[in-house]
Amino acid sequence: MSNRATAPQASASRLCAAAIEVDRNLARMDRKVDWLTRLTPTNVDEIWAGFQASGFREMPDSQFGEGLINDAPGLREELFALPVREIENPLIQALLLEKQREIDRQIELVRMRGLDGFIIASIDLFGHVSEQLLQTARDLLETVPILPPDPKDVGSDAICEAARQTVAGYRKRHPDFSCEVIVDPTPGTSLYMAMGNFHVAFDFRTAHSRVAPLIEHEIGTHAVTRYNGSRQPLHTLAGGLADYDVLQEGLAVLAEYLAGYLPASRLRTLAGRVVAVHMAVQESKGADIYACLVEECRLDSATAFDTAVRAKRGGGLTKDALYLKGLAELLAYLSHDGDLQILFLGKFALKQLHSLERLIQDGILHPPEIIPSYLQDHAAAERLARARTLSLEALYQESPET
Repeated sequence: MSNRATAPQASASRLCAAAIEVDRNLARMDRKVDWLTRLTPTNVDEIWAGFQASGFREMPDSQFGEGLINDAPGLREELFALPVREIENPLIQALLLEKQREIDRQIELVRMRGLDGFIIASIDLFGHVSEQLLQTARDLLETVPILPPDPKDVGSDAICEAARQTVAGYRKRHPDFSCEVIVDPTPGTSLYMAMGNFHVAFDFRTAHSRVAPLIEHEIGTHAVTRYNGSRQPLHTLAGGLADYDVLQEGLAVLAEYLAGYLPASRLRTLAGRVVAVHMAVQESKGADIYACLVEECRLDSATAFDTAVRAKRGGGLTKDALYLKGLAELLAYLSHDGDLQILFLGKFALKQLHSLERLIQDGILHPPEIIPSYLQDHAAAERLARARTLSLEALYQESPET
């Protein structure tokens, strides 16, 4: 343990001054942009009420809390003034150059919120929905069964208590593990991680059997990889290297399966998100997306509404297609005997794994300091072995596994 505790400080000495300067500033700018908070609607209840009142024909516009970036041109100027080309290690230079470009695209995404160019900015940042991914989603909606939901549900108090116990378990082993559990007063915002903290909407409810898997999705994946990234000499691994979302969301959904309950409805929802994003890119109205999700995709009304609102964020946000894409890519990686634990060393994309492994071999980075607690469970190990052989449409559980 003592060797690992000093690893970040020891390996940081292997970074040149330019790499340290660029890395620290990119991490700071990433936090400053905070695009997700700026694109989270604050009036979900009002949208639902207005949508109902219209007979589900018109969906009111989303409203947003945090404003746009006050000095986007100044932030861009500062971003591109960073001495990325002076970084001596070519692998680190390539990774941070990629991140520099991504932050520029994030700034543009926020700047275009609510404007005609938002969809283009979103595609530039997160990619589009390929025909293959869209067909995969449609196939899942055809083949994955519709099963009755768990009738026992719980509210935010029970979820927060379980989350605090999870955080306490990590802190017992790693006292500097940081993750606050916050009750969000904004209705309809469900569960999410922001700046390393776990937020639960005060009005959120879910099946009792889904509490532990959802906590592993958020804390066991997003908070753990953030912590491991913060312990690396490259601080950008905490906030995320470029294009990290695909792998992060794939890992997080897989965590639900490994924790014992990824229901068929969850897989169907992820497929529905792909359909919704595809329609949003085609500039379909929120009401039309909702109707398609209910009538053609056969999602329940609440899920269809949430999915449609998410897809229309900012004018058409394509990020939601990454969950299914990430899960499919992760299953392909695991089917070829890919190492799961190494994927928790920080937030990054699978395409960057080879470079990161090279940096570990060179003594610049180090393996993850902690792995999710559920991976130490024998039952989870058996589920992982099973997942390596499963097709995407078979990756669900009909009932909770204990």
